[in-house]
Amino acid sequence: QVQVVESGGGLVLPGGSLNLSCLCSPESMFSLYHMGWYRQIPGNRRELVAAISSDERRFYADSVKGRFTISRDNTKNTFFLEMNSLKPEDTAVYYCNGGGYFSGAGSYVPSTYWGRGTQVTVSS
Repeated sequence: QVQVVESGGGLVLPGGSLNLSCLCSPESMFSLYHMGWYRQIPGNRRELVAAISSDERRFYADSVKGRFTISRDNTKNTFFLEMNSLKPEDTAVYYCNGGGYFSGAGSYVPSTYWGRGTQVTVSS
């Protein structure tokens, strides 16, 4: 069973930056996991923001390309989402998902293992 815990959310001005982290367990399996970051606004579906495979292939939603960067540190069982040039429309609860897979079309398909989420608010 995969467990994930997000951290790093907060309030930031438009144009600002935030870095999210997701600590995962079990440690022994982390390097094998594909991972994804999602976000959700109340009343909307949870949407994929970015994903990274075990061999560090990356996927980004069009809305965040060029602004967000997903990465992983297998020595710390953690993966990250660096968010730059933030916009008010990036405001959402951000969730990490561990242990999903990449479809033949190259998109990330989530597992049932979700964190509790971290709030990101972009506002002046």
